[in-house]
Amino acid sequence: MKQLPACILLVLCVTWSANGGNILVWYTEGSHWINLKPVLEKLVNRGHQVTVLVPSASLFMNISEPSNFHYEPFNVSVSMEAIQEIFDEILHFSMYEMDHMSYLQIYMKFIKLIKVNLQNSLKCLDGVLKSEAIMKRLKDGKYDLLLADPIYPGSDLTADILGIPLVFSLRFSIGNNWERHCGQLPAPPSFVPGAMSKLTDKMDFSERVWNLLLYALNDLVTESVYWKELDKYYTEVTGTPINACEIMGKADIWLMRSFWDFDFPHPVLPNFKYVGGIHCRPAKPLPKDMEDFVQSSGDAGIVVFTLGSMIKNITTEKGNIIASALAQIPQKVLWRYSGEKPKTLGANTRIYNWIPQNDLLGHPKTRAFITHGGTNGIYEAIYHGVPMVGIPMFGDQPDNLNHMKAKGAAIIVNFNFMMTEDLRDAINAVINNKSYKENAMLLSSIHHDRPLSPLDEAVFWIEYTMRNKGAKHLRVQAHELTWYQYHSLDVLVLLLAIILSLILLFIKACKFCFRRCCGRKGKTKRKAE
Repeated sequence: MKQLPACILLVLCVTWSANGGNILVWYTEGSHWINLKPVLEKLVNRGHQVTVLVPSASLFMNISEPSNFHYEPFNVSVSMEAIQEIFDEILHFSMYEMDHMSYLQIYMKFIKLIKVNLQNSLKCLDGVLKSEAIMKRLKDGKYDLLLADPIYPGSDLTADILGIPLVFSLRFSIGNNWERHCGQLPAPPSFVPGAMSKLTDKMDFSERVWNLLLYALNDLVTESVYWKELDKYYTEVTGTPINACEIMGKADIWLMRSFWDFDFPHPVLPNFKYVGGIHCRPAKPLPKDMEDFVQSSGDAGIVVFTLGSMIKNITTEKGNIIASALAQIPQKVLWRYSGEKPKTLGANTRIYNWIPQNDLLGHPKTRAFITHGGTNGIYEAIYHGVPMVGIPMFGDQPDNLNHMKAKGAAIIVNFNFMMTEDLRDAINAVINNKSYKENAMLLSSIHHDRPLSPLDEAVFWIEYTMRNKGAKHLRVQAHELTWYQYHSLDVLVLLLAIILSLILLFIKACKFCFRRCCGRKGKTKRKAE
């Protein structure tokens, strides 16, 4: 009898383990990895076995870190230096060059960077798809599902080869190309702004023209630079002609890392689920020395400032401009910065190599958040209802901050052209104009007002896909249609042919009647004469 409780617990543990799934996770980087980790930890806590593929060259994925999931390392031919080099080039282009270039120059440089980055990605993919040892281990693993952020290609083909369901987790793709063409997500350019267009859903005529052209241009670039190479690679691996976009479209569920607190309303499909804010959580207590500094701010409160984990340094000139602006506000400032200490740094500002961003944003004394506009940071600000001053740097950041500006929760300052007074005035406006705080709190209310938390919803749909051996019943029939069938062009051609036939028949009938009528009158007239 004394051993009965232990026996019951053992039975429950065995039952829980037996109900758990076996999940394979595709490799990713940076903020994408940060966003994925809470999902993996939750899945492990729910009794699932999680295995994460990790390349030998990775900037952020570290297999030496303690975790509850298993790592499956694989070797790649691309070096860490090459990955860092292209990443630094993308940063420099976005931060310092783009504002001084024409649209043509921007696109030419953008295409060049995409090509180099794609080649590095394919070298990483070689380590999985072209490795007999890795593919054998994956096949022997008997996985129930593959979870992937498609920023790195190959997860869709791997899932197809293994014959297992695929769940994507992503913010968006360039020009929404993956979602629109591969996922068949409707996106009318009249009110759905293209990704990174910096437009809103309220567009005037010229903006709608620009948005339509941007869609077409992004599709052209993606097709000629990305899909063409990926089709060739997939065909080489399988030995049969492969359309990579069609393979991607086989994904069972698309977990979109946004929500209506962040995005503008647009059409959705049953297999697209919006789970923005997965990583957000209530604030934890600050370290004592940091808490003491925060409390010393009094009624003025504090400003939290970070340009993210990827921006390691800025120029001395920019550092001094920023520090001078911060020195002129009454709030205390906690600034995550690893560069040379600015000469204009004020007594109200402290520099840290790392800050607990979420915990600071959730602190009652926080008045504003100065951010580069990364999705993770913006969602933490939305979660806690903190207005923002945006200094966008690269990628989706300008677009993200334009969303917040349109919703009245942020002011944007241009990094290349800002002066001390620009940043100072933006901070003061966001703090002193109550509308910014009110709008931030409204977004926070929308974020929290849903049946499930974003994390729980993401986990639910992953488990749903495993329980049902996929979710193909949620995929629209549009995947099986050609482009002309999707747009009903064949039906329109038939209707047009019928209408033209009727018009032609009507004209023929009129001519016939006219000839008969005129012919009789002519004969009658001649007889009378």
